[in-house]
Amino acid sequence: MNAADLPEKAKEVLKKIRKKYKVGFEPLRIRDVELQILQVTDLEHLLAGKDPFADVSNFPFWVKLWEASLLLADTVAALPAPAPGRTLLELGAGLGAPGLVAAAKGYKVTLSDYETHILDFQRVSAAANSLTDVDFRMIDWKKPPALPPFDTIIGAEILFRDEFFQPLLALFQKYLAPQGEIYLAHDGRRKSLPKFLDLAQKEFQVAVSARKMKSAEGELTIIINRLRRK
Repeated sequence: MNAADLPEKAKEVLKKIRKKYKVGFEPLRIRDVELQILQVTDLEHLLAGKDPFADVSNFPFWVKLWEASLLLADTVAALPAPAPGRTLLELGAGLGAPGLVAAAKGYKVTLSDYETHILDFQRVSAAANSLTDVDFRMIDWKKPPALPPFDTIIGAEILFRDEFFQPLLALFQKYLAPQGEIYLAHDGRRKSLPKFLDLAQKEFQVAVSARKMKSAEGELTIIINRLRRK
């Protein structure tokens, strides 16, 4: 992707990003979808050897395209083609790959996170792929803004601290359309996942599947959950 080919507004956002981060566009292919994703290129410097599972509250999860995000993107790409106007919300979207795949498949997508610079990465990637039916929102899970219901809600590696479990479940109830579905993807090592699912089962039907994939760390097990209202 040549940055010179971006729309002017996206060029300005990219210029702002480059004042703080070393970045570049990386190709991503998920089934029949090909995208260019703006990513941080000096991850080692930024992560400084931190273990993401040792202190999740201080780890910048958004800067990396995690294996769970890739499998969530694949899950979205495998869904039946959406009817016109079907909406999808990605929570804690980070670099936004699953949501951008959804937009490429025809969903009307809202990407969300908790800091403006994360949304800037999403904006540039959406522009780089000529995906115009994408919205970007700051969403505080404890004080979520009023939004129309979504047909599908997705999230990868979004379970951090126990104190956010109930606000997240309340957010699901607030934003999920009556017949909607939720898809979550997490590294199987995440200890918070079983705790959250125990709570979620009180309000939702929860389906579980596991998929293995190779990474730089070896073989990982990624847990995919589908939630539907009871």
